[in-house]
Amino acid sequence: MSPVWMHVAEAGVTANVFLRLAELGLVLLLFTDASRTDLTVLRRIGTLPGRLLSTGLLLTILLGGIVARLVFPELSIWEAGILAAILAPTDAGLGQIVVSSLRVPMRVRQALNVEAGLNDGLSVPFLLFFMALAAAKIEGGAASLLQFIGEQLGLGVVVGMAVGLVGGWLLRAATRRDWLAESFQQIAVVTLPLLCLALAEMVDASMFIASFVAGLAIQIPFKDAGKHSVEFAEEWGQILNLAVFFLFGMVVVRDWAQFTPATWVYAILSLTVVRMLPVAVALLGTRLSLPSVLFMGWFGPRGLASIVLGLVYLEQELHLPSESAIRATVMLTVVLSIFAHGLSAMPGISIYARKVAALNSSAPECQELGT
Repeated sequence: MSPVWMHVAEAGVTANVFLRLAELGLVLLLFTDASRTDLTVLRRIGTLPGRLLSTGLLLTILLGGIVARLVFPELSIWEAGILAAILAPTDAGLGQIVVSSLRVPMRVRQALNVEAGLNDGLSVPFLLFFMALAAAKIEGGAASLLQFIGEQLGLGVVVGMAVGLVGGWLLRAATRRDWLAESFQQIAVVTLPLLCLALAEMVDASMFIASFVAGLAIQIPFKDAGKHSVEFAEEWGQILNLAVFFLFGMVVVRDWAQFTPATWVYAILSLTVVRMLPVAVALLGTRLSLPSVLFMGWFGPRGLASIVLGLVYLEQELHLPSESAIRATVMLTVVLSIFAHGLSAMPGISIYARKVAALNSSAPECQELGT
C-alpha cells in the first residue's frame, strides 16, 4: 500500500486513493476547459501561450529550485528541483473566475487558460526526472530528460488528438442522425477524458496533456461540444475537485504545526517572485502593458495540479531526507494560494479592467476587448 500523505484516519483515505481521485477531477476539468477554448481566438493570440509554457515554465522551475536551495539549505539540488516542479503548474479550477471573466481581454484569459491546461502535464517529466536523480536511479542525464519529455508530451498529444477527433466525429454523426438524446450526449462526452486517462496510462503518456488536447480537438468535428455537452463533465469534475480540497483542508489543519518560518517564506516567494519574474521575462517583446504582465504573473494559482504532483512524488516511496519539508511546503503554498488568489480575483479583475480601459486603442489588450 502506498504511504499516506494526506491521510484522514477516520475515513481510511490512502495516498493512492487520494491520487486517483485528484487525477480524475483534474482530467475532467482540463477537458472541459479546453472544449470551451475558442480555437479561432487561440490562433489569433499567436505565441503568447507558447511563451508561458516554454520560457515561463522553465524559468519558474529553475528559479523555484534556486530559491528552494536558499530557503532550505538542507535540500539537495534534486530535492529542490522536485519542490520547484511540484509547484510550477497553475490551477485551471482556481483560476476559472479570471479566464471566464469578460472584463479580462480575450488574449490574456485564453493564454492563461491554455497555460493552466498544459503546464501540469509538462511539469510531470521534470518532476519524475528530478525524482529519479534524487534516488540515483537514472543514467544519461539531459538526454534521458529530453527523451522522457518527448515521450510524455508527444504521446500525450497523439492520444488526445485521436480521442478528440474520433470521439467528436462519432458524436457529430450520432447527433445528426438523432441517435442520442441530449442527456446521453453529456454522458458520451464525459467518457472521452476518461478514455484519455486510460489510454495515456497504457502507453506511459501524460493523461493531463491528452485530456486538454482532446478537449481542443473535439471542437474540430463537433463544434457544439462546449455549448451543449460539457455540463455533465464540468459538474462531476467540480464535485471531485471539491472532495479533494475538502480532504486536503482536513490534513492541513492536522499538520499546521509543521509549517515552519522557512516554509512560510518559500510559499510566499513561490506565489510572487518565483511565478511573476519568469512570466515577465517570457512576455518581453509582446507589447503587453505592465498591468497585463503583473496581472498574468499574479494570477497563477496553485491548487489541484500541485496536489496531484505532490501525491505522485510521495507515492514513489523515495523516503528522501527532506520529504517532510517538501510535503509541508507544497501544502502551505496551496493553502495560501487558495485564499490569496480567491480573495484577490474580483478586486484584481476590476482594477485591471480599469487599467486596460485607460490604454491607447492600439494596445494589444484593447484589440481583444469585447470579443
